[in-house]
Amino acid sequence: MTTITTDGPGPRLEEITRLNIDAAMGIRVRPDQEFAVSPVVKSLAEAYVHPGTAWPRLIVDEDRPVGFVMAFFDIDWNLDGSVIRSGLWRLNIAADEQGRGYGRFAVESVAAEIRRRGGKELYVTWHGGPSGPEKFYLGLGFRPNGELSEGETVGVLELP
Repeated sequence: MTTITTDGPGPRLEEITRLNIDAAMGIRVRPDQEFAVSPVVKSLAEAYVHPGTAWPRLIVDEDRPVGFVMAFFDIDWNLDGSVIRSGLWRLNIAADEQGRGYGRFAVESVAAEIRRRGGKELYVTWHGGPSGPEKFYLGLGFRPNGELSEGETVGVLELP
């Protein structure tokens, strides 16, 4: 994975504020991908009820909103204190902005934030199928760890 910079031209992450919440909620994936990722409005509601865990961000290129990413930090994966994980909770790239590297940028940005917080692994879950994101995540180096979470494959990326 490459180093992320938010200075200068190119994509950047912005905190969700009253000034950009409508832009964030306007992000829509392709119709054939809707089964695989919740809409941004649901993510923002979940972020509201998980304020210490959720990390929602708008992906912006120049002044154009191109996607939404939400990470999670230090969750109790098994709800018993035995496994604590951080990772990618949601990734929504606008339908007409896909294939331009914004998804990779978002994953790399989450990886950088997890590293900054002392983490060594980035977790994600995905739906299978021809319109699902499995090929994307595998291409970034995620590997299934043999677990399922709510019927989705659990993948992990080791962070150097």
